[in-house]
Amino acid sequence: MPPSSNVSEAVAHHVDDEPTLSEEDGIRYLHFGTRWVQGAMRTARPADLVLAYTQQMMGWLLFLEPSRHDEVGILGLGAGSLLRYTLKHTPASVHTVEWNPAVTAACRMYFRLPGASRSTIEHCDAGIWVEDGSNVGRFMALMVDLYDAGAQGPVRDSLEFYQGCRNALAETGIMTVNLFGDHASFPRNLDNIRSAFDGRVLELPEVDAGNRVVLAFKGPLLDVSVGRFLQRAEQVEATYGLPARRWARALLAQQGSSLSMAI
Repeated sequence: MPPSSNVSEAVAHHVDDEPTLSEEDGIRYLHFGTRWVQGAMRTARPADLVLAYTQQMMGWLLFLEPSRHDEVGILGLGAGSLLRYTLKHTPASVHTVEWNPAVTAACRMYFRLPGASRSTIEHCDAGIWVEDGSNVGRFMALMVDLYDAGAQGPVRDSLEFYQGCRNALAETGIMTVNLFGDHASFPRNLDNIRSAFDGRVLELPEVDAGNRVVLAFKGPLLDVSVGRFLQRAEQVEATYGLPARRWARALLAQQGSSLSMAI
């Protein structure tokens, strides 16, 4: 979550992660009483992904194509950006975990939270949720974005937590996680993710105010040629309106002639 730039000074200062709002240039921002942005929505086009890191959280689309039989998980509702986008652009069902009911209420009032039949929201601590056996093997994709008002690294970042995330993925699945690249929490999170996912991890380039999205893979090893991968990126860009070709080039720069090394 990046700090807002030049947003309204009307943001009220509350504690204990009480949702607060600001708005500028047609974009509405969610805060927790601080300058840190917890989510954003373009009021004229609510399903747009305004923040670059939220676009990168959809990076799993480079590798998986969702169907109506699939389920996508979101840990951390924020302003509902990922939920709105996934429901509009994919046929998958979406299950969101948010510990704070006040965030959900704010989203319903100010951020056009969808009431689609394909969407469910569960109020629960994500650390407890991943330990629930009923969630094992459910999700083709899991998008993890867990920050509090202080925004000093994710609030759930243990090896056990990321192992739980891996268990929640289907036999073939991908987790994306929003981290801060230039922060003391980054090496610890990256090490724990790598341990939980047997080193099958890729990193997208840093964006916004230091946000760095990591992809972690579960399932059969994938060996993708450059040509085939770039073709998929073109398809994702055309279908979903995401800068997928830029992501693909960045990932290939890490891996060389194929992606078999990491995943």
